[in-house]
Amino acid sequence: MTRYVRGASLSSYAEVAARVGLDPNAMLRRAGIDRRVLDEPDIRIPGDNVAELLETSAVQSGCPTFGLQMAESRRLSDFGALSLLITHQATMRDALMTLVQYRRLLNEALVVSVEEAGDVVVVREELLVAGAQVRQAYELAIGVMFRLFRTVLGSRWRPLSVNFTHGPPGDLTVHRRVFGSIVEFNSDFDGLTCSRADLDAPNPSADPMLAKFAERYVRTLPQAEQGSLAHDVQKAIYVLLPVGEASIGRVAASLGLNERTLQRRLNDEGGEFTRLLNDIRRELAVRYVANGKLPLGRVAGLVGYSRQSSFSRWFSEEFGSSPTVWRRQLDPPVGARP
Repeated sequence: MTRYVRGASLSSYAEVAARVGLDPNAMLRRAGIDRRVLDEPDIRIPGDNVAELLETSAVQSGCPTFGLQMAESRRLSDFGALSLLITHQATMRDALMTLVQYRRLLNEALVVSVEEAGDVVVVREELLVAGAQVRQAYELAIGVMFRLFRTVLGSRWRPLSVNFTHGPPGDLTVHRRVFGSIVEFNSDFDGLTCSRADLDAPNPSADPMLAKFAERYVRTLPQAEQGSLAHDVQKAIYVLLPVGEASIGRVAASLGLNERTLQRRLNDEGGEFTRLLNDIRRELAVRYVANGKLPLGRVAGLVGYSRQSSFSRWFSEEFGSSPTVWRRQLDPPVGARP
């Protein structure tokens, strides 16, 4: 399934590429992306191509913070028509829920979930893109989310933590410049944490009348219409898998459906729950096993297995070798795909 993103996801790509010695037009051509995206932000392009472009750019330039440097210059206006609606939401919570509701306008390959535990809120981001190496895409996505919080809450806002499942670069200068000293690598999730008070703080820029006007306009846009059930199921699986609850019953309940209705509607779309679950598990397993700093027991839990032995058997059946052997055979500079 091809998942598309707005061309605006590559905003500032040309500037960063030129700064690190790359020819942006040549890089776009190699990645199969029309160079018009640099001037026409509403062009839709495959998310997999964008992720590949960012990783290739980082490798060829020797710049491990390529994606994060793109995020540094990201502006709310890069969200297109959605920017006005977000700007005038009453609270950060409302702005975030608006982003979740209309994410298809921006990025079909991004799943954002908000989990609350007491006074701590976890904003988790998952990218539905192929490949073991997606570090740059995650740093771009989380950097953009960080800047969104800053835009709504003010430049003095600080999260409790910024989290990446991948390991740290050799030089943390750019990460500290962007986020400060609260970055956690080799984490259990990709995203950030903040206080509940941050989400519920009033937005001084909010204008209810402009928000209503903007929402009426946004609802007229073609991509604003309800997405497929398969997309909703995928999002639920990403949220529930790390806590071991991604069963069809639990996913159906989270969507307000029973199991039979869920499977019937998926069948009508040409989908199947077990295949969606396994595809997501494969994507995550490739990414997590590729990170040599993550213990395999921890990887097993992140993809929904309570026992490492069960995870190892499944991995071997899927990829033809155990996770230990596959990790040992990885090419460190570039990574590999089973």
